[in-house]
Amino acid sequence: MCGIVGATAQRNVYKILIEGLHRLEYRGYDSAGLSILDSDNVLQTRKTIGKVADLEAVCKGNFVSGNTGISHTRWATHGAPSSTNSHPHVSSGISIVHNGIIENHDVLREEMIAAGYEIQSDTDSEVIAHLIHQQLETCTDLRSAVNKTIARLRGAYALGVMSDEYPGLIIGARSGSPLVVGVGMDEHFIASDQMALRQVTDRFVYLEEGDVVELSSEAYTVFGANGKAVKRELHQLSETDQIADKGQYRHFMQKEMFEQATVLADTFAGRIGTDHILEAVFGHQAESLFAQTKNIHIIACGTSFHSGLVAKYWLEDMAGVPCQVEVASETVIVKLQCLMGRYLSLSPNQERLQTLWPRCIRRKKVVTLALWLFATWLTAPSSENQIFR
Repeated sequence: MCGIVGATAQRNVYKILIEGLHRLEYRGYDSAGLSILDSDNVLQTRKTIGKVADLEAVCKGNFVSGNTGISHTRWATHGAPSSTNSHPHVSSGISIVHNGIIENHDVLREEMIAAGYEIQSDTDSEVIAHLIHQQLETCTDLRSAVNKTIARLRGAYALGVMSDEYPGLIIGARSGSPLVVGVGMDEHFIASDQMALRQVTDRFVYLEEGDVVELSSEAYTVFGANGKAVKRELHQLSETDQIADKGQYRHFMQKEMFEQATVLADTFAGRIGTDHILEAVFGHQAESLFAQTKNIHIIACGTSFHSGLVAKYWLEDMAGVPCQVEVASETVIVKLQCLMGRYLSLSPNQERLQTLWPRCIRRKKVVTLALWLFATWLTAPSSENQIFR
């Protein structure tokens, strides 16, 4: 998933945004960018393909500062990794960052082109910026323009929006993808993950489905799906890392058992549409790659292996694609080389995947879907190999 960090404060927010993006690096991404409203209320946008460090290098050569800004790390879905496709996307003073998948973006794109807007990217996100700009022509405020825009979106989204016409203001919205509000002293934040904001606050408001939030440095207001202001509970986090701490449970296995419902909900967030999975979240060209897949090979260990055995029945019954499951330590490379056509390998085992890639996958048209259970990422040796992170 992509990462969002936004901040409005009475100090320069550049370092807050950059540090927040660094804290989201565990998600995996291919580009990064930010927009900051400077002291002259001019929107300054910097973005680049590559890592957050590359974005820092771009900003160092063309420095930007201001009290309000939004930022983003992108995992390519619609459109290949590139600076043009990276976020934020801008439309005449409107800047947006987006997580999720907009399913009706093709229709909206044609509408925006017909209205005279020039589409620069291949993404499903850029149309959101143009729609908001168009709505501002008839709306009295930025939040109203965002509300009218999201009413037209189909799919999943978490949004951060700012405008040079409304300095000091950020609008956030969520549907299907998570978004959290960070509460500070005369400063407020949004992020796709609270981890991105732990360096600046320990107080958070978790937005609910359909919520829209309006933030300034002085205050924030949450509006429910019906458009009315609502109160959402303010949570204060302790310094304890909840992932690495057993909490109330006797041991980590017990903790994992009781957390299954929450983990599943977090996994599905932003990846499921009204009645189907959003295939684009698996990466650029995922839909076409899945359509070409003729075999599925699951390589796993321990409980992951037993999950793979269950998945085998589902995949063969529902997808009609032959599937085999092997314990990673028993996998024979020759078997992989005998398979013809497109072939999908799923592996939660890092060491085994590192062995398979250089010895086999580089020589075959193999699509690798890596399901990681921890924040350590591998880099695909070629652009043909897609990794879901």
